[in-house]
Amino acid sequence: MEPINRYLDAAILKPELTESDVKAAITESIKWKTKTVCVRPCDIALAKRMTSGTDTGVSCVLAFPHGVTTTAVKAFEAGEYIKLGTDEIDMVANYGKIRSGDWDYVEADIRAVAEVCNAKNVPLKVIFETCFLSADEIERTVEICVRAKADFVKTSTGFASGGATVEAVRVMLDAAKGRIKVKPSGGIRDKKTAENYISMGAQRLGTNYTASAALVTGSDVPVEKKTGY
Repeated sequence: MEPINRYLDAAILKPELTESDVKAAITESIKWKTKTVCVRPCDIALAKRMTSGTDTGVSCVLAFPHGVTTTAVKAFEAGEYIKLGTDEIDMVANYGKIRSGDWDYVEADIRAVAEVCNAKNVPLKVIFETCFLSADEIERTVEICVRAKADFVKTSTGFASGGATVEAVRVMLDAAKGRIKVKPSGGIRDKKTAENYISMGAQRLGTNYTASAALVTGSDVPVEKKTGY
């Protein structure tokens, strides 16, 4: 098991953040040597400049937070973000289509982005928004992500009604069977919770940058910073 900071994709995603806010958040993440900073697309270039020469990479979100843009737009987004230099992409699946059982659409949507990412060796994480899905829907979407050649399945955006749960992560891990990596995200704010997901088999964690100190040191997250992702 690697040190816990090397599992963290530190999310810097709130739409109201100013450039100064983003710079401060990236600086904080570099301090804790998080695996990546997960940024808004408009901040990719800034994040690449700031993380250059550090142990922290850059990931970005795509079709965030609802996943309802068209497949062509999602594929175009992936190409644009790769040009800007992102190291990884976290794509929101169309979970309305998942709930509708429109499995051909779901697979084509994920595959289109995976093909763009795979061509450039950029890891793709697919966000399910598991708080809206049944165990069967989670299982089937994991299988689709395996077929589509995504690299990770991820529980949540952190912007819906719920984040990662032990139950949802267990379903993902059982369905993955080692064929695809699993990333719990949303609501992970203390070291014990993070370590539990890692011990279950998670290979990355989506967390708010404000929780990095607590996750690494075991200290408490300040009360005013416990909202959001």
